[in-house]
Amino acid sequence: MKFYGQGKMDKKEQLVDVVLKAAKGENQPDGRKQLTCAEAFDLAKKYDAEVIEIGRICNQHNIRICKCQLGCFA
Repeated sequence: MKFYGQGKMDKKEQLVDVVLKAAKGENQPDGRKQLTCAEAFDLAKKYDAEVIEIGRICNQHNIRICKCQLGCFA
């Protein structure tokens, strides 16, 4: 994964941090943050991660994938 600096966090923790920062919309009616499908694919490409890993992180942190153009995320 392509990440910033060598800190105390491992690559997985850094990817989680990136996804959490990219997710928006805490004030949604259901209280969940959202990440668009396109943003998920962009993060995967930028950080050399599998798209499925971005999806898993979103599921674990109650982040909804929205505007999915391919049906990859449910």
